[in-house]
Amino acid sequence: MLNRSKVGAICYYVSNLEKTEVFYRDALGLDVVRMKDEGSDWLLAKTENGVELLFFKQESKPGDSPIVVFELSNGGIDDVVETLSESGVTIVTPVSHAPGGWSAEIADPDNHQISMYQSDDVPRKLK
Repeated sequence: MLNRSKVGAICYYVSNLEKTEVFYRDALGLDVVRMKDEGSDWLLAKTENGVELLFFKQESKPGDSPIVVFELSNGGIDDVVETLSESGVTIVTPVSHAPGGWSAEIADPDNHQISMYQSDDVPRKLK
């Protein structure tokens, strides 16, 4: 039934739109747009492959939202995690081996996990 479909959007529930907007825009570098719909604000961020991240203000706790995995097709996972850490982003899981590559997890302002993945096909640059 869904075998020919693409993921179009991933929805998050967040407690503070302003903190979420700053985090995803400034820490992660995504283009974030504030939207208005029937009196309520929400956020939209599009990824390079067209998947939309949607953020709605609502009571939230870790586990209420999915984990988004950003694939780092050009590598650089160690540098990305180091830069995020230096900017104050919470590192949940440092760079570690994952099936077929490397991954790391960070937390957004609502403590939702965001994962990054780098394939073994792309060499790691270790200092």
